[in-house]
Amino acid sequence: MSRVALVTGAAGGQGRAIVQRLRADGFAVAACDINHAELIAAGPADDEVLAVGLDVTSPSGWATAVEATVQRFGSLTALVNNAGTLHRAAIADETVEGFEKAWRVNCFGAFLGIQATLEQLRAADGAAIVNTCSTGAIRPFPQHSAYGSSKWALRGLTQTVAAELGPAGIRVNAVFPGPIATPMLDERTQERLAATAMTGRLGRPGEIADAVAFLVSDAASFITGSELVVDGGQCLQIR
Repeated sequence: MSRVALVTGAAGGQGRAIVQRLRADGFAVAACDINHAELIAAGPADDEVLAVGLDVTSPSGWATAVEATVQRFGSLTALVNNAGTLHRAAIADETVEGFEKAWRVNCFGAFLGIQATLEQLRAADGAAIVNTCSTGAIRPFPQHSAYGSSKWALRGLTQTVAAELGPAGIRVNAVFPGPIATPMLDERTQERLAATAMTGRLGRPGEIADAVAFLVSDAASFITGSELVVDGGQCLQIR
């Protein structure tokens, strides 16, 4: 069976790097993002990459994306729930809308993706799910109540689904990026984080893609329920 991955949040940053790395490893890839125009603009001219517009909070959108993937490539063997949103606000200033959006994108979207792809993954050999979590689900960051709590929830979802789907041969793991140089972090924030980083720099999107590629590969065939932290030592620093 050919290897086929569906990657969300694929228009830029980590998601785009993941798509490129999985293609280099021989996967056909459904590159999904809510911004379909950016997907088309960023995507390589490659018949083995399918650009799919997807709002990860939409059940019908997920059904359409999975159907398009299977129609194009014949199967689906890996799911990478990479879509996410970073939202900052002091708890006193947080809004219902802001809090709910963070949860819907960062955790609910992954839940919908797992449900939508489950039939295909059950039928695949070596099926794998990777969720993009965050060091914000390991240690608390002030003024990140919506983002942090949604990523803690995604961490729990990863663990419970790993326990449930292990007997079906579906591995479920998570990567925990630290500060990565992507548009999600504005320039001032990137400079501040780099100045205090143990390694003296931010991570690169390709370094997260490397971690994801490992977790969906046969080299990780005995790994499930794992939490792979890729943070340049951020969690070792107490500040």
